[in-house]
Amino acid sequence: MKKMILIEGITCSHCSDRVGKALNQIDGVKVESVSVDEKNALITLEKEVEEKLIRDTIYDAGYDVIDIREV
Repeated sequence: MKKMILIEGITCSHCSDRVGKALNQIDGVKVESVSVDEKNALITLEKEVEEKLIRDTIYDAGYDVIDIREV
């Protein structure tokens, strides 16, 4: 299952790298891309992952989740 995460606060490639590394630490999450221009991350869930864990991980990395959508 693919999900698009809209993220507030991504302003540069360092930000996108930080978000990608944080998301890759979650078991069952594969990061497809993190876009500075679109301010989002595209992930594939390889197993069931709680949305709260995704939100908390991004928040702990220093960013805010606006929305998570299935794509």
